[in-house]
Amino acid sequence: MEYRIERDTMGEVRVPADKYWGAQTERSLENFKIGGKMPCEIIMAFALLKKAAALTNEALEMLDKDRARLIASVCDEILDGKLEGNFPLVVYQTGSGTQSNMNVNEVIANRGNEIAGEKLLHPNDHVNKSQSSNDTFPTAMHIAACLILRDVLFPAMDRMAETLYRLEQENADVIKTGRTHLQDAVPITLGQEISGWSSMLAHSRQMLEMSMKGMKELALGGTAVGTGLNSHKDFGKKAAGKIGELTGIDFVTAENKFHSLSSKDAMVFSHGALKALAVDMMKIANDVRWLASGPRCGLGEIFIPSNEPGSSIMPGKVNPTQCEAVTMVSVRVMGNDTVMGIAASQGNFELNVFMPVMISAYIESASLLASSMESFNKNCMAGLKPNLERLKENSRKSLMLVTALNPYIGYEKAAMVAKYAYENDISLPEAGIKLGFFDELQYSKWVDPQKLTGPLQQ
Repeated sequence: MEYRIERDTMGEVRVPADKYWGAQTERSLENFKIGGKMPCEIIMAFALLKKAAALTNEALEMLDKDRARLIASVCDEILDGKLEGNFPLVVYQTGSGTQSNMNVNEVIANRGNEIAGEKLLHPNDHVNKSQSSNDTFPTAMHIAACLILRDVLFPAMDRMAETLYRLEQENADVIKTGRTHLQDAVPITLGQEISGWSSMLAHSRQMLEMSMKGMKELALGGTAVGTGLNSHKDFGKKAAGKIGELTGIDFVTAENKFHSLSSKDAMVFSHGALKALAVDMMKIANDVRWLASGPRCGLGEIFIPSNEPGSSIMPGKVNPTQCEAVTMVSVRVMGNDTVMGIAASQGNFELNVFMPVMISAYIESASLLASSMESFNKNCMAGLKPNLERLKENSRKSLMLVTALNPYIGYEKAAMVAKYAYENDISLPEAGIKLGFFDELQYSKWVDPQKLTGPLQQ
């Protein structure tokens, strides 16, 4: 491999000749061989903010037009994926993300100088102008989080919501046994049960949208400790507006930069909404695999697609593997929420130094939820069908139909009917008639499973 010599304030460093990064990136690469790379979403967010910063500095006459446009041009190359392979640093580095900030600065400067054919750009003096790692990294975190919600997770949620709405409508009149405490309860329709799942997604989306409000406040302009040292007084506001133009998201400058540098409460709040979605997905997936359990010795009230063999020893066995994948993702997201909470609690004075692990956990949670929901929707929920025969049989056998008798014979007599039917292995009408509480005509009039799926019609 061929190398070139790069220099920083600590001296000379050998850097691979085919890479655009500089000395500070190389030092980090050599000193932190821990875990995986910084998420690409952060690199893209940095490219957006560096472009916005350069154009803002130009508008404020803090940077000449040639340098500003050169920086913006290289940022566009990063956003187009043309400089992939130049961002090798890991998550577990400095807790402020300084080395990733400098990685981006160095790549932009070196690539820009290559384009210009002369040394116009310095990574600190020009690319990092009016900035500090302490305000750029939290800004990149917020940009990346908002983009992954809008562009990745929300579309996946919407597609699953469409499937659930279709299933809700198709099964609006399919009567089934409701269950509470894993025990038989009064009837509902399969459509009503699915509507509960639909509402979970709708509420989770509302919570996530609400959480974006705090993340739309950007730290950029606070520089090192929140005072804005070495930046124009209007830089933060105008840079946030420029990032908004580039992304289509209404970002604003944070009113209090001391808060935005040292506290990560907005990220914690938003990840809490991701955890709420994970909890809902756990519930939905568990419901589906319980309802599909069997095929002969379980509930077996719905059919789900048979995608692959389920056992290496039991021929013909098929398992609810999509449900299992979703529930494992849910557990991971719940674990990441603990990471978020502990990391955010560790801010000291003017800076939190657990930021890289926080954004890594956040992006992992959002991307896992999105991809697992896409898979679950496509390979399981889209093919869900009711087992009408089993549903009808279970509804007929349910002792909780006795609840419909409460308004006519009272709670205590209805309980006697249910108990007598259970102990003698007979039907509810048989039990009630033997006990002398009603006749067959009265029972058929009072107990209509379809009418039991809603309030009394007065």
